[in-house]
Amino acid sequence: MAVQIIFSKLEAQNDVPMAKVIHNGIIPFGSYSAINLFGLIFVKHGIHMTRKDMNHELIHSRQATEMLWIFFYLWYMAEWLIKTIIYRSHTKAYYNISFEREAYENQSDLLYRRNRPFYAWIHYLRKEKRQVPR
Repeated sequence: MAVQIIFSKLEAQNDVPMAKVIHNGIIPFGSYSAINLFGLIFVKHGIHMTRKDMNHELIHSRQATEMLWIFFYLWYMAEWLIKTIIYRSHTKAYYNISFEREAYENQSDLLYRRNRPFYAWIHYLRKEKRQVPR
């Protein structure tokens, strides 16, 4: 199975970052359609990334960069484990991770990353829990 590498631009006025998007049949696992691993966005074959989807993943890049990548993944996993115990659901835990809450709440605002304060995800630690989309 060939891995197709696509260079994608998110055009939001002057905020035009380059993101390396890799379409493949292996990563991400399960029902997820995309995952951002160290700035590489892995997308399942057949999935079209919209601007909103790309913005969501690029918000994760900003979060990870300000946490020096490794601390982002350590915090992400710790928060997911704690919330899995609290909610007794992997899905509810995922949607209530502070990083995901920030990304989902702001993915439609293509200018969000330009004005985003550093460590904005911290605000989402105490915010009311997010419902799982249907």
